[in-house]
Amino acid sequence: MPANVYECMFLLDTTKVAGDLQAADRQLRTILERNNAEVLVSRPWDERRLAYPIKNQKKALYYLTYFSADGKSLPGIDRDCKLAETILRQLVIRIEPKLVDTMLSLAKGEHAVALHGIHEEGGEEGGAPAAAAPAEGGDGEGGPRRRPRNEPRE
Repeated sequence: MPANVYECMFLLDTTKVAGDLQAADRQLRTILERNNAEVLVSRPWDERRLAYPIKNQKKALYYLTYFSADGKSLPGIDRDCKLAETILRQLVIRIEPKLVDTMLSLAKGEHAVALHGIHEEGGEEGGAPAAAAPAEGGDGEGGPRRRPRNEPRE
């Protein structure tokens, strides 16, 4: 049975990682390789405030990883991630085979990291790139206010 390619977004505890990304990367690679997964791409994505606290943490480092593995190894990966203290949460999704090359090239490319700078640069200068940033929500922090279904239109 051929191995599938998976994308995993890890939420890492910023207090335990504390700027030592290499140690966090080694720990994630160890977990994946222990469960017979081959890491294809692994890099930090962004550090953000969480919508709600997870294990009493309000911020997390989002760490993006693509790996190749059999489906049978996913329960072991999930178990090891739950036991690791630095990992708050993880989400693993299977990548469609026709999208694998595109996703990996985007994750490896230099422009992948540059896309995160657009959000920060656009907010400071007030230029057009701010529209490319995702909306934060309707609490006055930059996103459009969503009206409840039963609220009449103005």
